[in-house]
Parts: sequence; structure tokens; C-alpha cells
Amino acid sequence: MAFSLTNLRNEPPDVGGNFDGDAGLEFRMATQLLGLEQSGLTFQRVPAGVRFPYGHTHRVQEEVFVVVGGSGRMKLDDEIVDVRQWDAVRAPPGTWRGYEAGLDGLELLVIGAPSLGDDPRGDVTGTRDWWTD
Repeated sequence: MAFSLTNLRNEPPDVGGNFDGDAGLEFRMATQLLGLEQSGLTFQRVPAGVRFPYGHTHRVQEEVFVVVGGSGRMKLDDEIVDVRQWDAVRAPPGTWRGYEAGLDGLELLVIGAPSLGDDPRGDVTGTRDWWTD
């Protein structure tokens, strides 16, 4: 296949409900639909004032979080940073990460590399309620 095309808001199924968080949490994985071989891609939408229920880290994969809508905050290990539209945040392997939406919600494209192949959960460690105030 020379190229692939998908609509990130309509075609990947929304698996946000799998995270046992806010009902408005949206999480769409496009990696397989696009046939990505070297990277991964998700679209995530977090409703206003909501924190993603899990923090996570990767052993091998680095991720870039691109804010495409709204604003919020990210926690990277012990540091909290404000993020707004068009900010890009790199989280290297071994860095714990989590995020929460501001007043307008938070929409993210998350790009991960290298690809996690057929075992995407094998590289990740996640903890519910990792980010507590």
C-alpha cells in the first residue's frame, strides 16, 4: 500500500470507556487503521476539568503529545506544565506522564515511536490515580 487514510474522529473506534473514567473521555487508536509500521498514533479528547484516570510510562517508546484543541496541564514525573493549543511535549522512555483538561477541554494527538507491534501493552506500565494533588 502506497498510502493510508483515516478520519481520526470518525473511523477508529472510541475506546475511552475502557479506562473507567469520565463518560466524555474519547480515545481513538489509529495505528492499525493506518498500517503504521514504525510508530503509533492516537487521538484523545479529555472533557473540561477532567484528569485522565491513569498515568503511564514506557520502557522503549517515546511519545510526543501535540495539543490540537483546548488547554490543560501535563505531569511528567514530578513536574507539572501548562499546555495550550499547538504545544508539543516529548516524553522519553522511562518518564511517567499524565494530563488533565482545562476549562475548554483538551484534545491531543499522541505519536509514539518505535512501534509497539503486536504487543502494545507489553511496553507500558500504568497506574490508576497516579497523579494526585
